[in-house]
This record gives sequence, C-alpha cells and structure tokens, in this order.
Amino acid sequence: MLYLLDANVLITASRTYYGIERVPEFWDWLAHMGKTNNIKIPQEVYEEFKDGNDALAAWAKQDDIESVLLLNEPVNIELVRHVTKNGYASDLTDDELEKLGRDPFLIAYGLKDAGNRTVVTTEVSKPKRIRANRHMPDVCVGLKIPCCNTFDLTTALNFRTGWNR
Repeated sequence: MLYLLDANVLITASRTYYGIERVPEFWDWLAHMGKTNNIKIPQEVYEEFKDGNDALAAWAKQDDIESVLLLNEPVNIELVRHVTKNGYASDLTDDELEKLGRDPFLIAYGLKDAGNRTVVTTEVSKPKRIRANRHMPDVCVGLKIPCCNTFDLTTALNFRTGWNR
C-alpha cells in the first residue's frame, strides 16, 4: 500500500504531537518510509508546506527529504476533474474551487490506483457537508478510495520510538 500524505498531516504533526525537535524519530521514519516507497507526497501538496518559514519548511527543503518523499508522477487532470465533479459537485463556482485548494489533486493521485493507495489526512468525516465544504474522508468513501488518519498510518507502518525506561 502506498500512503499519500495531505499537508495537514505534516503541519499538524510538526506543530503538536511530533515536533521536529521533540520527536526527530518520526521525521526520520517518514524519510525512511519515503525511501521504501510506502509514503509519498504529491508535488502540489508538498508545495503547501515547503514554501513556509518554519521548521517544517526547513525540513522539507532538504534535498534528501524532498527526493525520497515526492511522488514522482504527473497529475492526471482528467482524474482531478472526476474528483471535483463526482466528489464535490459538478457546478462549483470559482470561489468554491478555490476553497478546495489542492485536495482534489491528492484524491486524484489516490484514485489513479485506488486498490493500492490510501489518502492520509487529519480531516475527519462530516458526511452532512456538501459541495466545497465536504471533507476528504467523505469524498474518498464516495469514490471508493481508502483514507485514514495519521495514527492509522503510524499503526499500519509500525512507527515506534526507541525510548526506554
């Protein structure tokens, strides 16, 4: 299974429970999982945090990090359109499209090989939301793409720290 990370996974982790300076094992583990092709981040998503001015952006700008985590494939624009039309709404306004940001791109990469790819996000299901307000887990369910959160990812790929008492 290839896990495709949303920017919010890394942003939330770096700001809260897996701070880069506090839990460097997590960030080393991400790089390792990138090398082994278990975790990747599409270019469109990587740009969301790489262009920042914080510890996460500095981490992401390292050549060895970018080279192992970037998903090396072009986006299929027809799949992005399919995700937008069938996952959100067929008649979204320009403002609604802007609100979606890069989410349809991430989901399109998952849709490209839905049986072997999982979208990872911190968003939680809110099934009553409609149009551009839909959350990724609900869009993924509707499009039959596996989706999970950070803690499901770390469990599936067996993240651990080496701290002992």
